[in-house]
Amino acid sequence: MSEGKVRILAVDDSLVTLKILKKNLKDTDFEVIQEVTSGVEALAKYDEIKPDLVLLDIIMPEMDGIQTLEKIMAKDSKAKVIMVSSMGAKEKVMESLEKGAKNFVMKPYERNTLIEVLKKVCEI
Repeated sequence: MSEGKVRILAVDDSLVTLKILKKNLKDTDFEVIQEVTSGVEALAKYDEIKPDLVLLDIIMPEMDGIQTLEKIMAKDSKAKVIMVSSMGAKEKVMESLEKGAKNFVMKPYERNTLIEVLKKVCEI
């Protein structure tokens, strides 16, 4: 793991999306240190790796991103969580912001927008 990089826990049920995310963050101040495909896994890994930032998909089976967000915020009120949404989930984005998410990004990722949002949340 590189010194000084922002350590990210990426949560998405799409392996393709996770791969695209890692590719977009190559050679930046950010590093995906753990990828998980469910909210349940995210909660377990959050405690284990204590990431600087969580990128959390809203629409997932089993436990959706909003439920996962609520549980992360209950564990760590200072958690920095950015929600990831596809175009059709505007109400869910608003709900997640009310429940403690710091910001959101839309899929498909636009690299510059993604990095801009990450920098803003991390105050880089």
